[in-house]
Amino acid sequence: MRKDFSHLPGEHIITWLLHCWDNRASSLELEGREAKQLGSLSREGGIDKAIGKKAQALSLWRRLLSSVRERYPFSEDVVCQPGKWTTMERSIQYLRELATWEMVYYDPDNAQLPTDPDEVQCTRPMWRKFVRSAPSSYTNSLAVIDWKSEEAPTVDEVAG
Repeated sequence: MRKDFSHLPGEHIITWLLHCWDNRASSLELEGREAKQLGSLSREGGIDKAIGKKAQALSLWRRLLSSVRERYPFSEDVVCQPGKWTTMERSIQYLRELATWEMVYYDPDNAQLPTDPDEVQCTRPMWRKFVRSAPSSYTNSLAVIDWKSEEAPTVDEVAG
């Protein structure tokens, strides 16, 4: 289990969180003492300590999000991805990472908010970051996309 949720050396925190989501961290319910027994998943003491902090049963996903938020209370301190994406696969990955970054700073008690990064609404600030990360050959085409409805599409809808 540790291998599915361990932070790899050099991996960005948000990339690691998304990797944990993709490995079904949301389906693993743990009590505080069980979470502590996982040891160092993030390779950052502050995050690892916070993972086992709450005694009640919570999904590993929720524990990871709240632990990263506790360690990095300011969203500017967390980097999603440096540089530009060059493939469609990497662009979708980056959009999912932006959604995961948004989720770290969600109110964990708000049941109205999605728990799945693919169900996060693609907000205008998120879209701006995405467009800025695009190769110059795509920038103009992406920049003119505007949401026609009041409700922004989800990451899954944009990626689909």
